[in-house]
Amino acid sequence: QVQLVESGGGLVQAGGSLRLSCAASGRTFSRYVMGWFRQAPGKEREFVAAISWSGGSSTYYADSVKGRFTISRDNAKNTVYLQMNSLKPEDTAVYYCAADSITTPQAMGANKGGYGMDYWGKGTLVTVSS
Repeated sequence: QVQLVESGGGLVQAGGSLRLSCAASGRTFSRYVMGWFRQAPGKEREFVAAISWSGGSSTYYADSVKGRFTISRDNAKNTVYLQMNSLKPEDTAVYYCAADSITTPQAMGANKGGYGMDYWGKGTLVTVSS
């Protein structure tokens, strides 16, 4: 069993930065591919970024955030991060952390709505003002 708790959301002006964190409980955190999804008001949930269990260069991003967002993980701290720079009003959404044991970052990215993920956090709200 893995529990995920997101933090770091808030209100920021366009062009600003935020860093989201997702703290995971459970001894097998390092075995999971971790990802971030988001859901804006009135829209479907969408993929943002994912990182393999080993971290490093095994990452995958949605085109809409590539070059602005960076996903990373610290397996010793059971935490995954999403550094968000150059934020835009269209980035406004609730951001959810997800974990899945049988996937790859690319496959998680192909699963646009995040269906079938093993675990989800409850989300953290990011609001970007213009």
